[in-house]
Amino acid sequence: MKGWYEKYNPFVFFFGGFTWDSLTLKRIDQLFDNLILLTYLILLGFFLSAIAFINAGKIRQPILLKYREYYPLAAQFLLGGLLSAYVIFYFQSASFTKTALFLCLLVGLLLANEFFERRLQNITLLLALYFVACFSFLIFFIPVVVKMLNLGTFLVSGCLSLTLVLGLIYLFHRNRLFPSGRGHLQAGGVVLALFFIINLLYFLNLIPPVPLSMKSGGIYHSARLEKETGTFRLRFEKPKWYELFRHSDQTFHYAGGDTVSCFTAIFAPTTLTKKIFHHWQKYSETDRKWQTSDRLGYDIVGFRDGGYRGITRKRNMSPGKWRVDVETEEGLLIGRIGFVIKPASRKIVLRTIFK
Repeated sequence: MKGWYEKYNPFVFFFGGFTWDSLTLKRIDQLFDNLILLTYLILLGFFLSAIAFINAGKIRQPILLKYREYYPLAAQFLLGGLLSAYVIFYFQSASFTKTALFLCLLVGLLLANEFFERRLQNITLLLALYFVACFSFLIFFIPVVVKMLNLGTFLVSGCLSLTLVLGLIYLFHRNRLFPSGRGHLQAGGVVLALFFIINLLYFLNLIPPVPLSMKSGGIYHSARLEKETGTFRLRFEKPKWYELFRHSDQTFHYAGGDTVSCFTAIFAPTTLTKKIFHHWQKYSETDRKWQTSDRLGYDIVGFRDGGYRGITRKRNMSPGKWRVDVETEEGLLIGRIGFVIKPASRKIVLRTIFK
């Protein structure tokens, strides 16, 4: 008879594992963290293959058959470890815009993984999940290794993942591991469909631009680098007494001659060089859409934990709703800063912070 507490095990292991990963996974470019994830991927491939060979009756060694009931649990543990790490890393790069969609898909897979242990005997499902795990890992691992982030690194990530999983499908087919004679076609079709879906999400700018992430950002009345200290001096309207967590201008009271400054700090892996753009846009009430005002860029170089800091400035701003999309050269969205311009009707009292 099972203990009453066993029904709560999935919840306990889920929150325990996710909390542990949140505390231990610090930087996406840490060699140790990436080696752990790579080891998880290799072991997941091993247990996936073991499940397939055992279910087809191709393994007869007693020592391997003795622990066969634990193989799906091991696959579930490894997949959960990978997905929770991906959720943490992709969350750091996702903005609360359309790029959150891919993050939500990863969260959905992470939650589902805790409750479909019995389904992990299905070879096609295992291969599909393994492909997503490989692709999601290589999207950020390859840029970290080659110190470059562009369309080419994404395409290489996808092709390597596809080659690996299609190779497994061919191996399983040659050894007649699929329950039906056309099982390899079904598995291949599912994997190819996932490949095209993830590529479509990328070209629609729905995948966070890992390993880049926006550590901080805001709109300010003035922003300048203090060369003596190496910090940025940022000035914004003094918050009301109840605005305890406001450290920038969500509402900018604009007077003639004012300069609007956008400050951002972008994290990038060590020695990765990338050009970042501040895409200034104003909402047109007439056309009901965002219209580009300027797209101003600056270069970043990885290494700094707090993010590589940069500023762009604009003058002659008109009242209305504005936003700055923080983007890569390819237009991938790293973050978004929204604010409102209003005419200044009184003298503005400013507060100063340093970053």
